Amino acid sequence: MPDTSTIIEFILIIVKAGAIAMVLFGLPLPLTWLERKIAGHIQVRLGPYRVGPHGLLQPFADMIKLLMKEDIVPYKADKLLFVIAPLLAMVPAFAVFAAIPFGEKVTIPGLDYELTLYLSDMNVGILYILAMSGLGIYGIILGGWASNSKYSLLGGLRSSAQMISYEIAVSFAVIGVVMLANSLSLLDIVRAQGGNILHWNILYLPVGPVWFFIFIIGSTAEINRIPFDLPEDEGTLAAGFHTEYSGMKFAFFMLAEYIAMVTVSVLAVILFFGGWNAPFYIPLPIPPIFWFLAKVSFFIYLFMWIRFTLPRYRYDQLMNIGWKILLPLSLVNVLATGLMRLYF
Repeated sequence: MPDTSTIIEFILIIVKAGAIAMVLFGLPLPLTWLERKIAGHIQVRLGPYRVGPHGLLQPFADMIKLLMKEDIVPYKADKLLFVIAPLLAMVPAFAVFAAIPFGEKVTIPGLDYELTLYLSDMNVGILYILAMSGLGIYGIILGGWASNSKYSLLGGLRSSAQMISYEIAVSFAVIGVVMLANSLSLLDIVRAQGGNILHWNILYLPVGPVWFFIFIIGSTAEINRIPFDLPEDEGTLAAGFHTEYSGMKFAFFMLAEYIAMVTVSVLAVILFFGGWNAPFYIPLPIPPIFWFLAKVSFFIYLFMWIRFTLPRYRYDQLMNIGWKILLPLSLVNVLATGLMRLYF
């Protein structure tokens, strides 16, 4: 028979996993409203304003619309792959959060028990995240292939080429952070940046800002956000890989995209901006989770701001940036990081 502490730990893991899943499923509702409002203010208009006060109920109206829409499967499409593809895009986006820490241990009020703010402390956590995030691309590729549409097929092919181009640069950027922390564990990476803002990896000059630059550009391309959203280029491919999707299948693709944006924001904070560590000493009882959520919120806003500010790149420009700029730059930066760690 397992002891009481093991049972409690097992129950808490299930509760935490359920809580994370519920939050992730609900994230698109506030994020779609926020993105539309940001777009409205950037374009000098109001954004959603009619459904509920200041348009707050607009995401719920969109959700009801998607639930009620007819689920159409194109003629001569591969029905099995067409149905599986949105799930293949969505499930890895959720699975990534099994290794993401949101803070250190906290004590539960009224109980003599410390609760960890993560599901698992994997000693190869960053490797697991890279592997799982790479799986999500198969959903896009299969969705484009199974739709029996030239627009969708071209979107899937673009996505596969884009992933190959930028996954390498992003992996090298993560390797640079691993070299600085001497660990693949995300908890160890955050702990190595403890103290104050001067210990954050973004300020490990001169290589830190370069790693961040490579990571943020490569991740933007990987999650198909403007200016690198070529797999769903409305101007040339209708809607790209999800042209033929409707109803809840389309919603799954959109859910995966928003969760991927949150994942990249979380990783940027953990890898380069000290995670839940405060930037400097403040004589106030501010919980570490506040700093973590504030930093993540900033990056989510940054991605939305970029979307409505920069134009979409041409596909040849996108490939040139990945292979001719980011990859050589990352290789040079790996060498520079190694030399700095060796001699300093």
